[in-house]
Amino acid sequence: MFDGFWENVFRYPRYLVTTALGVLLSLFAPLAPLVKRPITLVALIGLLISSLVFVSLTLRAMLGLGTV
Repeated sequence: MFDGFWENVFRYPRYLVTTALGVLLSLFAPLAPLVKRPITLVALIGLLISSLVFVSLTLRAMLGLGTV
């Protein structure tokens, strides 16, 4: 009855990783031509860093995790 149980259980993390990589590739594929020009690459990196700082500061303020 449970001959292939562990085989099936270990198959799901592989499916999760494959699905996550597919989603990331399909999201970042349109940005690939923008990376070829240095000025656009700098703008994208700046946007990414500023977004991470904004989310971090917002969460710290919402959760009361120290002075902001």
